[in-house]
Formats: sequence, structure tokens, C-alpha cells
Amino acid sequence: FNTNNLWIDLVALKALMAATGGIVPLPMIKNKKTVDPKDDASTPVFQLETAMGAAIECFKGASAIVVPRTRFAPVKKCNDLLLLRSDAYACVGSVPVLAEGVPAAPQIDLDSKKYKLVQQLEARLVGGAAPSLKKCTKLTVKGDVRLSSKNVFVGACTVKNESGEPKTLPPGTYENTTVDLTAAPGLGPLKVTSLKTAPIAGQKPGTSGLRKKTAVFVDGLYLHNFVQATFDALKATGADLECQTLLVGGDGRYYNDKAINVITKIALANGVRRVWVAKDGLASTPAVSALIREGGPVWKKVFGAFILTASHNPGGPNEDFGIKYNCENGGPAPEKLTDLIYKNTTSISEIKICDGAPDVDCAKLGETVVRSRDGSCQASVEVVDGVAAHLDLLETVFDLGAIKALLDRPDFSICFDAMHGVTGPYAKSLFVEKLGQPASCLLNAVPKDDFGGHHADPNLTYAVDLTKKMGVDRLGQPVGAAAGLPAFGAASDGDGDRNMVLGTQFFVTPSDSLAVLAAHADCIPFFAAQGGIKAVARSMPTSGAVDLVAKAKNLALFETPTGWKFFGNLMELKSPFLCGEESFGTGADHVREKDGLWAVLAWLQILASHNAPESPLVTVEAIVKTHWATYGRNYYCRYDYEGVDKPGAVAMMDAMTAATASNTGRVVGGYTVATADVFGYTDPVDGSVSLNQGIRFLMADGSRVIFRLSGTAGSGATVRMYLEKYTPPSGKLHEVCANVIGDLVAVAFELSQIVKFTGREKPTVIT
Repeated sequence: FNTNNLWIDLVALKALMAATGGIVPLPMIKNKKTVDPKDDASTPVFQLETAMGAAIECFKGASAIVVPRTRFAPVKKCNDLLLLRSDAYACVGSVPVLAEGVPAAPQIDLDSKKYKLVQQLEARLVGGAAPSLKKCTKLTVKGDVRLSSKNVFVGACTVKNESGEPKTLPPGTYENTTVDLTAAPGLGPLKVTSLKTAPIAGQKPGTSGLRKKTAVFVDGLYLHNFVQATFDALKATGADLECQTLLVGGDGRYYNDKAINVITKIALANGVRRVWVAKDGLASTPAVSALIREGGPVWKKVFGAFILTASHNPGGPNEDFGIKYNCENGGPAPEKLTDLIYKNTTSISEIKICDGAPDVDCAKLGETVVRSRDGSCQASVEVVDGVAAHLDLLETVFDLGAIKALLDRPDFSICFDAMHGVTGPYAKSLFVEKLGQPASCLLNAVPKDDFGGHHADPNLTYAVDLTKKMGVDRLGQPVGAAAGLPAFGAASDGDGDRNMVLGTQFFVTPSDSLAVLAAHADCIPFFAAQGGIKAVARSMPTSGAVDLVAKAKNLALFETPTGWKFFGNLMELKSPFLCGEESFGTGADHVREKDGLWAVLAWLQILASHNAPESPLVTVEAIVKTHWATYGRNYYCRYDYEGVDKPGAVAMMDAMTAATASNTGRVVGGYTVATADVFGYTDPVDGSVSLNQGIRFLMADGSRVIFRLSGTAGSGATVRMYLEKYTPPSGKLHEVCANVIGDLVAVAFELSQIVKFTGREKPTVIT
């Protein structure tokens, strides 16, 4: 007995409920289930339910109407769904009816364990299409059998498989027969193995993916869980895994090679049929974005990518590892996807993996086709060039001829520090091979899995080889004589998305760099050809220097939380677009990630436009100081407290949050706190809301003090303290930053009580 429609006399219903205390006394049904319906071995439970169809016995004189299958196609089990999706049914006026020439619906009896759930049926239909059942009277399937639209059943047929692995029924017509696939060839290297697992705490992605100590990722199924949770999320959101391409690359840090194979084998098991792996596993984060957006023909379109990186964090067996997922637009996964991934990690019980698939040889360009033994399916794993696509794109953005003319000047030289990160091969191809500069202009250009034992973070504290070469100290102040030093210096981090720019004995802060690029954007062909930039954006902690440019040039201005994904959404709203963060990240809408090489070339393009042949050299320092004379200077500094005890850091932030109202209007060290608040953001594109993005103290004179916890640390917590003080063009523009903001530091200590909560009297890094 099955019913999908109930017709009830409301007067009779009212009378029944009045007589039974306001309820319909439906009988209780007790069903034996398991906690995980996909796993018969999981905890057994009873599901208690009532069914409205049973209401027929509650009303005296109730009747049932028999509707023949010529008019009604019930879908109670996968048996019914397979039949409805086959050619035994046709859709006439949006109504499923038996197809012409089919006198009665065939009887379908699928294995109740292998075809219990819709997902199980989908997984066993090769190509997603049902077999032909138009001439079938009865189909029985016993065991794990994969069917396809190339199977035609006539009369009564049985297909069985008593082996422990899936078997595919070969194409052909089967008439009144029994087919035993037990001894038939299986899927071989594409056989899917199910690994039992359990949730692992702490797998919530931060602003730039999931980062932990390498030992955490290496242990057990930590990486496997996160990757499977991501594929489950992608399938739930409708991603086309079978017909499009997955990209895998990273910054070359320790464990990348093994992680690439884990991801590839889990991808194949989840239905991905084309995987691109960057050569040697090396693909910078902006290059991955470029490959997603620009790489390959339409039929090889990349639906997303796993990037194996912990960015600027140290690498090695005792340091950090990370993984992030980027979407089809080339940008980081939005919060709605990362939230779903995290939710999946909290309930995961199974990992699908093709253990028999061959390991990827990342050292050789080219395609490997992995075929099942039974010939029913195949997958492509192709090692691709992770460098060329990105550099090809940058060639369309900049005038490399003009940049080469600048670099070839006798009074101009360049020094680029790759910090043993992923950018080394890119820099060699760009500066040495394309722009004809000597190899000696590159520092630390060979990628190493531990970044040479250094911290691949391009700042004044860690990029010591470059700062020494450029003649500045840890505070960016000149050291020694200027004679013989390069005119331009730059560094990039582990995954190539950050940058630091210096002139001879002159450090350019990231906030000033963004403002200068915005002021001179028309020098860059990519922007000029599109009529100039239309909008700029900065993260909330970044200084307001770019705001002054936006106001002067009538550009749209956006202030976002920290995290490049927020810029990516805005790029879909405004183009051309320039954006940046105080944490040495700058970029444009040529890709959907910050781009270290892009920023370096942007500076060189601006310098090229200011240096006509035979004219005196206009330096980096001259351009920045002219900018200050035009817009004023935002004295700006960031204190990083790395590896702080997380409970203490959280307690400090909670205390400041609770005191926002009482701190507003408070006078501290001669500064009046005009507003103390917790920064929140509503995305103008998708409407998503991001709360608790940092604590702001906005002073009456325009100065700012900001605190936030960074989501990029692999262990412990990183407290970032930002200090900003504005001086107009008529003020003192060439002071030492530390001297100008010294009193503001004392105010920040008083407002935060950072020493009390963290035990730290000095920061790890000052930028």
C-alpha cells in the first residue's frame, strides 16, 4: 500500500481531533536503522516515525483509490528510480507515463545493500545514464554491479556479482539470461576502496585554508579527512567533477609530494576523471589562479584546485603545512563552501580512495591515462607547466619591452629574493630568460622543501639577505654607504603571493606601496587599456593611504576583512580593480589571488614610465616621497606577536570586545578614543556577513590602533597590533616611523593589556 495524496474531510478531521485530545492517533512505526545509513556496521538504532498514509485507519468509511502505473510512477526505492529514469518511461506534458510499446512496467529488484541510497545508484550508473528497460519484463541485480546506457535488457534478466569489488556489465543486449560477473575483470587501478574514519577536531579552514604543523597532517588520515570532506561539499553544491579538471599544486614545502598523491587518488575515487598536477608539484598561488582562469581549452576547464601551502609560514618536518581550495573563478573558496567543508569534517565516517592508482611522477611533463581493467572507464593525470601560464598572462598585463629598457640602463640594477620558495623558477624565467638580466640578480632562487631553513616571509625581519643587499636594517632605516647598491629590490614568500619592495636604502611599506600603485595605475597597460581602474580596496587593518588616492581620483573604495576571498567577490562587481593588504599582499583582477610577481612588475612599470632614456634616474624613494608631498603620509607600523598562548590571546580580545562601550570617549595618553568597536562586514556581492574581524580604536585626530588574531599561524596564535598616524603634506613627512608612533604604542599597550594577557613584552616582528 502506497499513497502520495490524501483527501481529508476537514469536518471529520476536526471531530476526530476533538475526540482524541487534539491529535490524530497515528500508529507508531519502529524501523531498524544504523547511524550511518551508508554503513551497515555503524551503530544500530531504532527510528520511530508515524506515516500520514496510515491515517486511513483512523477514519471510519475511508477508501483507497487504485491509480494504475499508466498514470502514476511511484518512487519509493532505487528500484523505482532506475525504472523511471530508463527508456521504459517517457515524459508527456511533464507527466511520466509508460513509453509507447511498453504494456506494463518491468519488475526491478536491485541488491538492497548496494542500491539502498540514491548516491549508491548514481555511483553504479556509468556515465550517469540508466540501461534500456523498454523491452524488459524483469531485471534482478545481485551484488555490486555497474550498469550503463549501453546495456539493453530484453525479457527477464539477472546480473550477479559475488566478488568483493564492483564489476561492470559489458555493453550489449541481454535477453532472458543470467550473467555472472564474479570472475570478470574489475576496475583494477580505478577500484574504489572505502577507508573507515572518524572526525578529527580542529579542521576548520581559516582565511587562507587549513594550516597546522606538518606532523599533524602526516599523522593518520588527517589530510585524507579534509580532502574527502571537500569533495563531499563540492558534490553537494553541484560541481561537475567528472567532465571538468582538478588542479593540484603547491609551494614545494615538505610533504607536498606525498600529499599530491593522496589528493589525486581520493579525487579519482570521487569521480574526477581529469587531474592536472603542476610540474615538480610547484605552482605559486597566483599561478594556480591563472591556470584555473586561463589554462587549457573549454572542454578541459578547471573546476577548482587544491593548493598545498602554508604561505609565508616556515616549512619542514617540524614546521608548518597547509592546504586550501580555490574555486572555478580562481579565487579562494567562499565562506559558504568552507563552512560546508568544516561541517563535513565533523561527521565524516568514510574516505573513498583509489589505492591502486599509480603515483604521479611530477618530474615529467605529460599525460598518464589510467584505465580500468574491464575497459569501462579511464582517467587522465597530466603533469602541466605551473610557470608558463602565469608568465604568459603577466606579459599581457605589462609592457615588458619598456621594463627591459629600464633594467638595461647602466644606472639601474635589480635584486630579487625568492627566499627558496616557489617563485624561484618564475623569477628565473622572467628576469633572466625573458628580460635578459644576469642570474646574479636572483637570491635564493632554488625552491627547497624547508625554504633553506629560513622563514620565507618577505619582511624586514626575515628577508635578511635582501635587506643586507639593499642597505637597510630591521626597521627599514639606511645602513652603510649607498654606492654600488641595487636600485630596486624585491622579495616574495613561500607560495609567491606576497611581496616586499625596496629602493636603494629605502623600504616601501605595503600600505604605501598600494597607494602608490593606485596613484600611478594608468602607467600599467592592463589598466590603461580599460580606461583606468574603477575601484580600490584594502583590508581593514591596512593604512588609509590608498583612501586618500581614491578620494582624489574619485574611485570606489572598499574596506574588507583580512582575506583575499573578500577582494575576489568585489572583482566581480568592479573592474578594473586594484587591492592590497598591509601583510605584503597586492594584486589586481587579472587573477583572483594576491600576486607577488605582479606587484614587482607593477613597480618596475611605474619606474619605467618615469625614466625616459638618457634622463637622470627617478628612484623608488623619489616616487614615494613625491607621493607623500601630494597626499600626506600615513606613518604606519605592525607588531606581530607569534606563537602566543591561544587562551591568553583570546581572553585579551574578549576583554577589549567587552570594553568597547566604556573605551569610546576615553582619553589615554593624550589621545581621545572617538570610537571603539568590533569590525564587521557585509559582502555587497553575495550578502554574506563576517563578524568579529578585529577590534578598532579610532582616535579623534584620525590615528588608529587595531588588534586582530591572525588565522595564518600553524600553531598557537599570532596577535597583530596595527598603529597608524596621519601627517598632512604640510607636516613632517620624513621622520623615523618608530619615533612618530612611539606614544601610540604606549596607548595600545594600555588599551589591550597585552603584557598581562600574553606575557609578551616585545613583539616577534616589527614591520
